Amino acid sequence: MNVKPDFSKGRNYAETAPAFLSIWDMESYYGESYIVQKISFNVHEGEILALLGRNGAGKTTTLRSIARMDSPQVTHGEIWLDHQPLHNMNSHQAAVAGIGLVPEDRRIIPGLTVEENLELAQIAPPIGWSIDRLFDLFPRLRERRKQDGTTLSGGEQQMLAVARALARDIKVLLLDEPYEGLAPVIVDEIEKTLRIIKEQGITTVIVEQNAVRALELADRAVILDTGGIVFDGSAAEVLENESLRAEYLAI
Repeated sequence: MNVKPDFSKGRNYAETAPAFLSIWDMESYYGESYIVQKISFNVHEGEILALLGRNGAGKTTTLRSIARMDSPQVTHGEIWLDHQPLHNMNSHQAAVAGIGLVPEDRRIIPGLTVEENLELAQIAPPIGWSIDRLFDLFPRLRERRKQDGTTLSGGEQQMLAVARALARDIKVLLLDEPYEGLAPVIVDEIEKTLRIIKEQGITTVIVEQNAVRALELADRAVILDTGGIVFDGSAAEVLENESLRAEYLAI
C-alpha cells in the first residue's frame, strides 16, 4: 500500500484545540500494516501523560508519528503543537518546532564522549539547556563527561539520551521505554529527573511497559489496544480500576 497523506478533510486544531499537543483522527502504517487507527487525544502543557497498552498496541508508532519520523507513514489526521501543525512537517522541522524524542534504543553516538554528544545536539538552534545546567541535573554525566557515551551503563545512557533531548529547546519530551533494563534505584533517579523537568514546564509523554511506575508518575493516561484508544483519563483512575488494568495492561 502506498497511500499519500491527505489532511485536507481534517479539523483545524490551530484555533479549536484547548490542549498544548493535540492528535486528531490520526492513522499510521508500516508498509501495508495498519497500526494506529484514527486515534485522538490531547496533552496539556506541563503535564505528564502515560501512553500505555500491551505489546503491539501502537504506542511506539504513536510517538514516532508525533515526532514525524519517516517510518511509520501517517496517512490521515492532524497533529498540532502549540498551534503549529506538525502533520505537514518532517522530523527535522518537528524537532525545531519543539519535539524531543528519546527512542527505546537511546541512539548514543559511538566514538563521541558524553560532552561531545551534548555539544552535537546544540550544533544548530534552537538551543535549550546549557551543558553545565544538564550536568547539574545529571551529576553522573559530569563525572563521565570525557568518557565514550556508548561505554556508559544502561542507566547512564538513558540519562545522556534525556540530557541530549533537553540540550535542544523542546516543548514536548517523548520517552519510549525509559525504564527498560534499569535497576529500580536508577528508575527512581530517572523519575526524580522527570519531575524536575515537569517543574520547568516541559510536557512529557511516556511509553512504558512498567505501567504502575508510569501511572504513579503521570497526571493522565491514554491506553491503546490494537491501534485504538480504550481509555483516556486520569492516571489515578487507572491505578484504582483493577478490571481495566487486568484487561488492557495485564497487571
